[in-house]
Amino acid sequence: QVQLVESGGGSVQTGGSLRLSCASSGYTNCMAWFRQAPGKGREGVAYITKVGTASVTDSMKGRFIITQEKAENTVYLQMNSLKPEDNAMYYCAASSGAICKLLADRFNIWGKGTQVTVAS
Repeated sequence: QVQLVESGGGSVQTGGSLRLSCASSGYTNCMAWFRQAPGKGREGVAYITKVGTASVTDSMKGRFIITQEKAENTVYLQMNSLKPEDNAMYYCAASSGAICKLLADRFNIWGKGTQVTVAS
């Protein structure tokens, strides 16, 4: 069973940046980031496939960038211009499915999450 380990969360001021990392123990076709704020549902942030197709949720485009290091099975989420509304637990997810969509029920492997806190 593939396992995912996230890192890179922390506390920053509004306007700051963080880079999250997700290391996978094995091959998966699609890897993604989701987030969940207190009292809210899980929200898709971005995904990337092994061949490099990537997508970021419209509301985060221009601020968040998803990249990968294929050789290391690691995916990164660069988050810039952070806002208080970005406060959430960020989860890495993976799927071996052929089609990658930013829907939580499409992913069967999840990390434990890393907390991002943005102070106003």
